[in-house]
Amino acid sequence: MKKKILVLCTGNSCRSQIAEGYLKHYAEGRAEVYSAGVETHGVNPRAIETMREDGIDISQHTSNNINEYQDVDFDFVITVCDHAKERCPLFPTSAKRFHSNFPDPARAAGTEEEIKQQFRAVRQLIKNYCADFAAEEL
Repeated sequence: MKKKILVLCTGNSCRSQIAEGYLKHYAEGRAEVYSAGVETHGVNPRAIETMREDGIDISQHTSNNINEYQDVDFDFVITVCDHAKERCPLFPTSAKRFHSNFPDPARAAGTEEEIKQQFRAVRQLIKNYCADFAAEEL
């Protein structure tokens, strides 16, 4: 039976979307991966672009609210920012919880190239985390 993973962030626009993309990739069909936010901000176009650079297509992802998944019995809940961890509702589940506070690339400032570099740096952090998670937990 496939494991069910929820990746939770504040707005479900960048970090959780990137993590969902990589977890699906590294799970190789062994897990159903969902992402959501405590709010919804839409999928950030720069997140789509930076993932495309690494061969992962998240252009069809949607920005979902955590309340949409209240009835799903998750095996794992991964929060990817402190704000989501603090506001994460308690699920009636025995899900194993994980947390990592990744920088928010949507808050990046500077020239377009500097912003892209910040997105790439966060992408790499999340990619490494997801590869390790899949290797250890799936």
